[in-house]
Amino acid sequence: MSFFLTSVLTAVILVVIGWIFKSEGPSKKTDKESKTKPEYQPWVDEDLKDHTEEHQTEDVDKFHESEENVEHIPFSCPRFSEHEMIKRSQEFYELLNQRRSVRFISDEPVPRQVIDNVIKTAGTAPSGAHTEPWSFVVVQDEEVKHKIRVIIEDEEEINYKKRMGDRWVNDLKKLRTNWIKEYLDTAPFLILIFKKIYGITSSGRKKTHYYNEISVSIACGILLAALQNAGLVTVTTTPLNCGPRLRILLDRPANEKLLMLLPVGYPKKDATVPDLKRKPLEEIMVVV
Repeated sequence: MSFFLTSVLTAVILVVIGWIFKSEGPSKKTDKESKTKPEYQPWVDEDLKDHTEEHQTEDVDKFHESEENVEHIPFSCPRFSEHEMIKRSQEFYELLNQRRSVRFISDEPVPRQVIDNVIKTAGTAPSGAHTEPWSFVVVQDEEVKHKIRVIIEDEEEINYKKRMGDRWVNDLKKLRTNWIKEYLDTAPFLILIFKKIYGITSSGRKKTHYYNEISVSIACGILLAALQNAGLVTVTTTPLNCGPRLRILLDRPANEKLLMLLPVGYPKKDATVPDLKRKPLEEIMVVV
């Protein structure tokens, strides 16, 4: 009888253990399957996902050539009266408040020196550890401009029809945009701004470019202001999924990623823009 009870108890224990493992199996699978997938973000260019702001890999030299001995020099800048400061700041605001994104750009020639000056101005932007991680590629050759247009329109048609989704396409209807980019042919200059995700030291090792995308974005903002100051127009474009093909076309190195493209010129005489309003100061500024 004792042997019989022992056998029964053993059998019961084995059944219970088997049931536990069986019940845990699907539960774990279900938990895994139930995890929410990350939201698809079609506006994030895959070519820009370089993870340079994350932990650097060993191939980036932790101790690249330092510039610790850079000389520090006295600094001074013009100081204006309160009245002059208010006047200058108001005038600058009024100038930039006239800036609009213009998609109808004339083929009228623009002096090359103006382009040189606005890019020099953009190059005054601050950057992480003064790495200046930008390249401004100026395209004026008609054939190259058309090749750029072909690449962008090929990808943009796919973007509008498949990648972007109904919500994004619907949000753009008020702007009357589509994948046809005539301004890429007509604008006298195309400025393609590349961010350098890392640099190369004199010894051939990789050099970390801290906050490279933020740094280049600041430079782009200054460039837009400089173009407005010079009386030129542009439209900020971020050609989705075009970066690799354009980088190859323009013979840019692998450490450069396309961030923005600006067609630059004068507006056509019959140019139009959507009648958009900007948010008032009380909606964009918080004083603590």
